Amino acid sequence: MTDVPAPGQDLLFPPPAEFAARANVDAGEYARAAADPEAFWAEKAARLQWDEPWHTVFDGSTMPTAQWFAGGRLNVAVNCVDRHVTAGRGDKVALHWEGEPGDSRTITYAELQEEVCRLANALEGLGVGHGDRVVLYLPVLPETIVATLACARIGAVVSLVFGGFSAEALRFRVADTGARVLVTTDGQFRRGSAVGVKAAADAAVEGLDHVEHVLVLRRTGDATPDVPWTPGRDVWWHDVVDTASSEHEAPSFDAENPLFIIYTSGTTGRPKGLVHTSGGYLTHASWTHWAVFDLKDDDVYWCQADLAWVTAHTYEMYGPLSNGATQVIYEGSPLTPHPGRHFEVIEKYGVTTYYTAPTLVRTFMKHGPELPARYDLSSLRLLGSVGEAINPEAWLWLHRNVGGGRCPIVDTWWQSETGAAVVAPLPGVTPLKPGSGTVPLPGLSATVVDDAGEEVAPGVQGVLVITKPWPGMARTVWGDHDRFVRSYWEPYAERGYYLAGDSATKDADGYVWIGGRIDDVLNVSGHRLSSIELESALVSHPRVAEAAVVGAPDDTTGQRIIAFVITRGRADADDPDDAGLTAALRAHVGERVGAIAKPRDVVVVPDLPKTRSGKIMRRLMADMTAGRSGGDVTSLQDETALAGVEQAWARYLATRP
Repeated sequence: MTDVPAPGQDLLFPPPAEFAARANVDAGEYARAAADPEAFWAEKAARLQWDEPWHTVFDGSTMPTAQWFAGGRLNVAVNCVDRHVTAGRGDKVALHWEGEPGDSRTITYAELQEEVCRLANALEGLGVGHGDRVVLYLPVLPETIVATLACARIGAVVSLVFGGFSAEALRFRVADTGARVLVTTDGQFRRGSAVGVKAAADAAVEGLDHVEHVLVLRRTGDATPDVPWTPGRDVWWHDVVDTASSEHEAPSFDAENPLFIIYTSGTTGRPKGLVHTSGGYLTHASWTHWAVFDLKDDDVYWCQADLAWVTAHTYEMYGPLSNGATQVIYEGSPLTPHPGRHFEVIEKYGVTTYYTAPTLVRTFMKHGPELPARYDLSSLRLLGSVGEAINPEAWLWLHRNVGGGRCPIVDTWWQSETGAAVVAPLPGVTPLKPGSGTVPLPGLSATVVDDAGEEVAPGVQGVLVITKPWPGMARTVWGDHDRFVRSYWEPYAERGYYLAGDSATKDADGYVWIGGRIDDVLNVSGHRLSSIELESALVSHPRVAEAAVVGAPDDTTGQRIIAFVITRGRADADDPDDAGLTAALRAHVGERVGAIAKPRDVVVVPDLPKTRSGKIMRRLMADMTAGRSGGDVTSLQDETALAGVEQAWARYLATRP
């Protein structure tokens, strides 16, 4: 195993020579893209199968709703499935599926094609057609991917909703899209238990006259009996899909045809339904998946995101399948039935590429390096990170203990709004710096600016913007285009910049370092401090497994820093502050960042509130410490985590000197 220097040093990891020699993309790609961006993206679009060619690569006359590959026509499902079968690759494995109880299935591209065609026919039989909306309320199942592709095949607009969301959260999305059909299950397996789902689905659609059918997949069966049923509206999957024809003629759709609606968990107000279209999005998704993950024909790729998260849309469905990849999808919790479950799956299938979130890495860290050491992870050749900025300590732990010191880590920055990766390394080309997403990918243009839109000097914190249109960009907010313009384009309208909403810095080499959401930047006595920087300092302490830093109002300094921490080896926030933990952590942050950055308060908590995508919801804790009521919480992975933080905060306030 390669020796990894200690955190805190100025680290640089060049691409391993053997990896670089076989890499899909060379360093010249940057220059080629810069010389003629439209020709670059036209070349990437040509990797797909088009039924009619485009006449214009990019039309910016309607910005910020750009048009890419105008005049071109294609079918996304054909690109993800049929063309591989036509090319004689139907026997290649498309999906290795692992269910939470231990059941599993392996599905080839030919089998996937048959299933997609059956469901396309069944949906059309239920009255679904081009432009109709279909909402999926499903866990990570092969049928979830089948349903997503079947909608694309018939031109219906799909919206995936995390299967753990409440009936209220689901109802908002069904109502906002005006969905004609809801697809759900009888029940789901969650952390070792079977729980009913259909009742929540019924509550979500009650009184919504536009919902004509609820299509129900049998998943838990006898484990969740007495499934509520509405005759005439509800339909069993096995009754209409399993009996449908496996032959279906796929029509062509315009490149700007809406493909899916994905909802963000905004810091304020109701979630925004971002609309992504077909040709530009698939071009961006397909090429970046092939280039950033250096896809080889014999790879076994695993993106461990829930299918309702945008990461799974791009790098678990449309991207990998358009490239004919073999991949693993996994239904359950990474800690069920034991903390090593993910490593067990990697060993079972010989996974070569593992794309995960910093939150999960930090969770593994709590169990120590002995956890991954129990498994054979020698098949791995590439690791990835997504969701939020990865702390250098977590990066190094992942590199050393999961990747054996030999695997490059592609730390990717992007958003639901961008559609696919914007800032990320090319693993055979880009030297890596732990904690940095490195530089914008070829064909993408991003930088860090001040409030006036001027680029900031190296090391100066500003806001991240994308300076030029790109194919995967969202086109609008469903039903509210004005909100789309106000949220993302209005702040730098004169320059035509897209506002990402993240603070960032660039170093002297042009590497981007994400500092967190703009609202997560702390201002202490005029000093602007990044939540990510402070959290990285805390996590580098041997007693801290995870941390979230927020600012609370302070009459003297403007804001005071409050750190919520999960300690290693601890699951109980009631444990006393032994050995002066607060003092030790304050001193540690002072040494790492500076005296001004010392947290005023340190609160030990059992868990942190996170979205399903693994992002820490700092704004909820900031609202709590400021005495404000929180905003949208529908995207929380576990609502009890917030309650645990609130209880720990109340205890802390009661005992604070």
